[in-house]
Amino acid sequence: MNQHSAIVDRVIHVSAVVLRDRDGRVLNVRKRGTHMFMLPGGKPEPGEDAAMTAAREVEEELGFTLELSALSLLGRFRTAAANEPGYALEATVYTYPFFAESLSAAPQAEIAQLEWIDPVLPRTDLAPLNTEFVFPALLNVA
Repeated sequence: MNQHSAIVDRVIHVSAVVLRDRDGRVLNVRKRGTHMFMLPGGKPEPGEDAAMTAAREVEEELGFTLELSALSLLGRFRTAAANEPGYALEATVYTYPFFAESLSAAPQAEIAQLEWIDPVLPRTDLAPLNTEFVFPALLNVA
């Protein structure tokens, strides 16, 4: 393995979705065995594009189906992975237009906890993707 392939191997590709309530809080999940809150989402399966991955992961983690056509790209971001030290995270992040309280969400699969998080309030238990990119982007478009 050359140095370049070692760097590429240390990148985790994910898709995630921003779901907000009427107060602007963002639904975050904490996976079992971890302490950081992050957006619902995860890694692609073979043949999936980023939007398909995001929708599948939300269904697996929260138990409801998103309409692919309603997803809107917030951005593509690269930062440190929250739960995998030494890895970078490349995330494609979407917003979903419906207020999430109208959807029935419950933790499923590897999810231990759900929490509605105000993107304005500082916290120490949030994934770098949220604090460095997603929450600032949401505050700039709100």
